[in-house]
Amino acid sequence: MRLPLDDVLVHALQVGSPPSWEDAPAQFQPDLAALDRLSDDDLWRIMRSTQLNQNWSRHHELLEENANGTITPSGRAELERLRTEADRFVLRKAHAAALLRWRGQQGLHNTR
Repeated sequence: MRLPLDDVLVHALQVGSPPSWEDAPAQFQPDLAALDRLSDDDLWRIMRSTQLNQNWSRHHELLEENANGTITPSGRAELERLRTEADRFVLRKAHAAALLRWRGQQGLHNTR
């Protein structure tokens, strides 16, 4: 935050502690913990990021195959990988938003 310690302490007393990553699944905790050290600009980049449409389309295809019972073992492994990537993506965005809010950023439609 690059603020004097007194300002950080006052802010913490006013709004509470920063969002915790410890409630997230263990496999995502190190990645979420690393977000705490990013600049606001880097957090905004994460907030504005989007998943690749190709992965999203493939994920839906595999979900449909799974629902129909036609998914192959390699498709099941790919589905699990894509699901994990999607979960990571969503958790990173949510944690970045919570950190920005805690740091006093106004609104999530910042256009920097």
